Amino acid sequence: MNARNRFQLLIVCACMAVSVMAQVERPKLVVGVMVDQMRWDYLYYYGDRYGEKGVKRLLDDGFSCENTMIPYVPTVTAIGHASVYTGTTPAQHGICGNNFFIENKDVYCCGDSTVKSVGSDTKRGKMSPHYMLASTIGDELKIATDYRSKVIGIAIKDRAAILPAGHSADAAYWWDKDAGCFVTSTFYMNELPSWVTKFNKKHHGDIKGDPIMKPEGVTLTFDMAIAALDNERLGQRGETDMLAISISSTDGIGHQYGTHTPETDAAYLQFDKDLARFLNVLDAKVGKGQYLLFLTADHGAAHNYNTLLKHRIPAGGWESWETAKQLRQYLKTLHPEADNLVTGENSYRFYLHHENIEKAGLSLQQVKEEAMEWLRKDNRIQFVIDFADAANATVPPIIRDRLCYGYNPDRAGDIAVITKPQVFATTDKPDYRGTSHGAWNPYDAHIPCVFFGWKVPKGSTNKATYMTDIAPTVCAMLHIQMPNACMGSAITEISDN
Repeated sequence: MNARNRFQLLIVCACMAVSVMAQVERPKLVVGVMVDQMRWDYLYYYGDRYGEKGVKRLLDDGFSCENTMIPYVPTVTAIGHASVYTGTTPAQHGICGNNFFIENKDVYCCGDSTVKSVGSDTKRGKMSPHYMLASTIGDELKIATDYRSKVIGIAIKDRAAILPAGHSADAAYWWDKDAGCFVTSTFYMNELPSWVTKFNKKHHGDIKGDPIMKPEGVTLTFDMAIAALDNERLGQRGETDMLAISISSTDGIGHQYGTHTPETDAAYLQFDKDLARFLNVLDAKVGKGQYLLFLTADHGAAHNYNTLLKHRIPAGGWESWETAKQLRQYLKTLHPEADNLVTGENSYRFYLHHENIEKAGLSLQQVKEEAMEWLRKDNRIQFVIDFADAANATVPPIIRDRLCYGYNPDRAGDIAVITKPQVFATTDKPDYRGTSHGAWNPYDAHIPCVFFGWKVPKGSTNKATYMTDIAPTVCAMLHIQMPNACMGSAITEISDN
């Protein structure tokens, strides 16, 4: 070999070395597992009934952030799913509830009249993430890999599949209870992949009724996730992919039967079994230590007030929709010449009808103050806040901060109320046995946050962490930019390993 050839060989080798050095080390697959309505203490309440290969495996071999809180109000499903994957809050991502009002119009968080159902002929597929204003982990992963990564969301609830998957997702699949199958929308594709059609045929009729109300719905969700893993070859293609899974049945069952009941117990024990099975599949298909998984929840749940009252613990129910109706009537007595001045109530927030207030020649601030004065007379309500001026409210700082993070001027309403502890918005009846959520309190805002797998150290921390820290932690580990409205910070005990 002459000198020139040796020099050329050295150049090629140097370039190859630089290329190898420049390669970013990433896991083969990122898996998000959100359990709808899972209180943090459920990690331990079922500890003696969990098996060794599900939740316990995550706790034993992963890293648990034991003091993870939701930093905003209200604590509801759509906001929780959006906030985990965007790393921000309603103030920035714009998902202000499962339903909220825009210009006096009640909108559903994922409703989209411009798209059609794919997989059924019902309206349940007319969904997309178009109301969400921020990017997600999956969107940023797509950008970082020049859109070679695959991102898929799966859940029984449409919002729990759509919002985590993000805007640029390859697919989101959710259950159409009218058709009895998984569907998507034309936002993602015009025809179901053959494997989804095959899955639907195989499982059609497996569950009688709505799977969101049955532990079998947990199994169905994991079955669909495994089918996506197999057929889309997620984490098996030489690119880092992402699979966002949400378990919805725990929420449906929890609302109906409450916490610490046989029905809810069955749902969580089924989740533990199916999680163990799913982890075994990931180990076999992707490889132990080759995937990064996190487990969290969109919100918690209050204990049933009738149960608490039996044990002398102050609690109660507040029928917020009745309060909204009475407030509307009260304002009518003050301003008989005006049309309806209250658009509605949603998740501890009251929306005033700005257009009707203006038509009547009234001041928005005047009507707001009249409404707030009336609401303060309700002995179930502890604080009534001018939402637009929440930063100056005379309330504990922790509540003030969560109000500010939950406020979006176009979508979040005009008046926020904070009920007394353990008084939550639901039916107020002596035979009520269910539960709900939405408040700032720890029972609704303290959620599990466990990381497991690729480069995750064993351990735990009790330092304050937040739901919005999950996205920047994942992104830091992947060496990609955090979502474009991210407010959280990477959890360094995990990301710096």
